[in-house]
Amino acid sequence: MKIAYYCLPLALFSITTLPLQAAAQSCQQATKQQALDLFEQWNDSLKSGDPQQVARLYQEDALLLPTVSKKPRLTEQERVDYFSQFLADKPSGKLDTHYFDAACNTATLAGLYTFDFAATGKQVAARYSFTYRWDGQQWLISHHHSSLLPSG
Repeated sequence: MKIAYYCLPLALFSITTLPLQAAAQSCQQATKQQALDLFEQWNDSLKSGDPQQVARLYQEDALLLPTVSKKPRLTEQERVDYFSQFLADKPSGKLDTHYFDAACNTATLAGLYTFDFAATGKQVAARYSFTYRWDGQQWLISHHHSSLLPSG
C-alpha cells in the first residue's frame, strides 16, 4: 500500500506533463503540392546521374524496395550501389497517377509512374509509394517502394 501511496504523485505528474511534452514537439503537415515537389526533387536528382545526390534524399534508416532489384536497400551505401546501376540507363520519371495522404510529420505519395530510359530508349511502367518523414529540418524519404506494373 505504501508503494502505491508514493508512486501515485509521480504517476499523476507524468500524466499531467504529457500534453506539455507533446506541445513542445513540432508537427509539420505536408501539402499535396509539397509531396509532388519532393517527387520532382527526387526525379531531378536521378537526372543528375549522381547516386550520392539521390541517396541524400533518403533518411539514414530508410527502406528502399527498388524497381529492378530483388534486394531491399537498408543502408545509404546499399542505396548508392543500387542507384549507381540504375542511373547508368539515364532514367527520368513521370507521374501518371498520384494519391496523397499526410499526418503529423509524415506524408505519402503513391500511384503509377513511367520511367523513360534515355540510354536504351526503353519505357517502363511501375507502381510506386514514397513515404516522407519530417526530420525537424526537411522532408526525407523514409520508405520507397517501386515495382514493375503487372500486365493485365
